[in-house]
Amino acid sequence: MKSHLSILFFCLVLLQNLVAQPAERRISRSEYIEKYKDDAIQEMHHSGVPASITLAQGILESGDGNSPLALYANNHFGIKCHASWKGETFIMDDDEKNECFRKYNSAYESFKDHSEFLTSRSRYASLFELNITDYKGWAKGLKAAGYATNPKYADLLIALIEKHELYRFDNYAKVPSKQLAKNKTSSVLAESQSKRIVKLRNNIKYTFVSDGDDVASIAADFDMNTWQIYKYNDLNKSDKLKSGEIIYLQPKRNKATEEFHVVKSGETMREIAQMHGIKLKQLYKKNNLIVGTQPQAGQKLSLRKKLKE
Repeated sequence: MKSHLSILFFCLVLLQNLVAQPAERRISRSEYIEKYKDDAIQEMHHSGVPASITLAQGILESGDGNSPLALYANNHFGIKCHASWKGETFIMDDDEKNECFRKYNSAYESFKDHSEFLTSRSRYASLFELNITDYKGWAKGLKAAGYATNPKYADLLIALIEKHELYRFDNYAKVPSKQLAKNKTSSVLAESQSKRIVKLRNNIKYTFVSDGDDVASIAADFDMNTWQIYKYNDLNKSDKLKSGEIIYLQPKRNKATEEFHVVKSGETMREIAQMHGIKLKQLYKKNNLIVGTQPQAGQKLSLRKKLKE
């Protein structure tokens, strides 16, 4: 009888201690933003996904970093395993029982995988043509592409970004150098791990083709997908790269910094588009030209405004 009472007493003491233990402290939204803003900015430079969008999605998906998935699996975006996942897993109930989620070694790995998730799926490709500070376009584009089923998903992201001024972090995508502001074609921004020079033209990062390069080698050096190189540079898969050719690492703009370009003998529309960092289809559209046709030497092409027909 005494042994039973002793066991009962021990259980009561243990239960009391467990109840008395404080729950793990939840971090606030402002703490979440401060803690992970650098990860979001780093991934913005790496992938082109606005930091404001990454943070807002992380806040929504992880409950400010307090969800079990974020706490025990470092998964801030609710990304499930899928067939391609070879890493660790975390099992929990979601839409169905015992669903498989990706588990990461750190929160940054989750942020990086989130970027990879967006850049590697063609349904999100159009988002990367938007200005990196266009958080509203990104939010609406994510919803339109089927990222979330909640009909108010875009509104939720936009409200978070504006309430907490997350858009201020998108400005870190802009190069602060005064020299770059004066001369956006000559200053070296950085070098990749493969020692490739990265410059800025029309506020777009670009590099150069070296001897022996192809799209795959350039994409690999910058940890990009080949479709991004093709799309950002108006390339077809049959096109051969030329040594010294400009290759943009971000989407080109809808207009150039210069007003006009006078065509020199032998110049093609794509070469002119690359020269000024303007999308090829926009160059055709602004000049009322049929796609596929080439300009005449001496022709004056508009680079900013659409010519009247």
